[in-house]
Amino acid sequence: MALSIDAEKKELRKAVRRQLSALSPEELTRSDSALIARFLALPQVEEARTVFAFWGIPGKEPDTAQLVQALTARGKRVGLPRMLPEHRMEVRQYDPDRPLLQVSFGISEPGEDCPLLAREEVDLVLVPAVCYDRQGYRLGFGGGYYDRWLEGFAGFRAGLCRGAVLQERVPTEPHDARVDLLLTEEESLSF
Repeated sequence: MALSIDAEKKELRKAVRRQLSALSPEELTRSDSALIARFLALPQVEEARTVFAFWGIPGKEPDTAQLVQALTARGKRVGLPRMLPEHRMEVRQYDPDRPLLQVSFGISEPGEDCPLLAREEVDLVLVPAVCYDRQGYRLGFGGGYYDRWLEGFAGFRAGLCRGAVLQERVPTEPHDARVDLLLTEEESLSF
């Protein structure tokens, strides 16, 4: 019996988490450094005034804290997601002088006191994922926050994926958004 797409996604999330948990702290650190260096070298990053990034969840996503800090040091305005009820999300400006709030699932996000950024102000979004495939589609964490936010977004979309969990294909549905560029530690895939 064939699995439903939701069931396929759930199984793939479990498999990827197992793969990630098998990587040593040294492998994760090397991977993070390579991914971040490749992202910061992109011409689209250089051209962007406002970058919507994310604060990586330890053990599940690349450690983007150093990326966010590097962007801020370069004079970029950096937005981070703030989760809202009903699987909605807004973008709040990162301020290194204001502590991030720890919310559910290990997520760190800016507070309501940080400036709200409109979708139209964002030039580039770094889209988080459990993993990606070679067509630029992502397997998200299952809440649909980014798929909803990306609807109608006209800027550049980039993704980071550890090569160890890059898939040939992830299960997709019509609402699943893909990125324009996917970076692994060694590959750059444009779509």
